[in-house]
Amino acid sequence: MGNGLSEPHAIFPCLPSFQALHIVILGLDCAGKTTVLYRLRFNEFVNTVPTKGFNTEKIKVALGSKGRTAAFHFWDVGGQEKLRPLWRSYTRCADGLVFVVDSVDVERMEEAKTELHKITRLQENQGVPVLVVANKQDLRSALALGEVERLLALSELGAHTPWHLQPACAIIGEGLQEGLERLHAMIVKRRKMMRQQKRKR
Repeated sequence: MGNGLSEPHAIFPCLPSFQALHIVILGLDCAGKTTVLYRLRFNEFVNTVPTKGFNTEKIKVALGSKGRTAAFHFWDVGGQEKLRPLWRSYTRCADGLVFVVDSVDVERMEEAKTELHKITRLQENQGVPVLVVANKQDLRSALALGEVERLLALSELGAHTPWHLQPACAIIGEGLQEGLERLHAMIVKRRKMMRQQKRKR
């Protein structure tokens, strides 16, 4: 379903501001990234297989209750260890990042933290807003949100990286809408600040 490998450098021109927002979905394998993508795309649970390359979808998302919408171009990139060096190619020119973590998988939280901090510290990703999706919050053994925040050391992401931690259940879609609204607000705020800085120069 939209799976494929391609030369990342050739297909990611920086998008002008009026086009769909370029959002990259990252996270360790089996965190639920593709489930998030297809829940957003089809508003239903789609049984998925581990992503070998990437999945991509353009999706219009409603924002709040005033009938506003935003177009998002999502890139869901495989999270297996051998694929993670490719993440950098996909995040170039990204407007926002969605980092999905499995709230039940305590043993891999340290690994998730390492990958999250590594990708946000890249020079080209400085200041790019991050929505951290604490997936599988419906399960009894899921870590509390405060514990997820502590284990991922979100407070150490730095003042230049705006982030929001969103509890979610990708299978039923709970929390995803709220998370995307927060991500959109962070992107709009960042663009406004960048425009103001340009005017001051």
